[in-house]
Amino acid sequence: MRATRSLSITLPVEIADMVEAKVASGEYASESDVIAEGLRPMAAHDAAIEAWLRDEVMPTLQAIDAGIIKTRPLEETRKRLHARLDRMVDEGK
Repeated sequence: MRATRSLSITLPVEIADMVEAKVASGEYASESDVIAEGLRPMAAHDAAIEAWLRDEVMPTLQAIDAGIIKTRPLEETRKRLHARLDRMVDEGK
């Protein structure tokens, strides 16, 4: 069995009504189950962001700092992007 801890929370009336309705429908056994289920996507989202930062952003920043990856000024990147988009539009005509 999972370790639990009791919390006292205050919810807007509409949310509290929704939680109670979920329990009353039999979809969930308790208000705690409803809240826990609702928080799981947030936890997954947070974990995905943490993994992206760890696995992609940090190695890229380290490569930039080490001189392995060269960067361009923002304005140059913007000009190159606009030129590429213009070519794509011209090719689509």
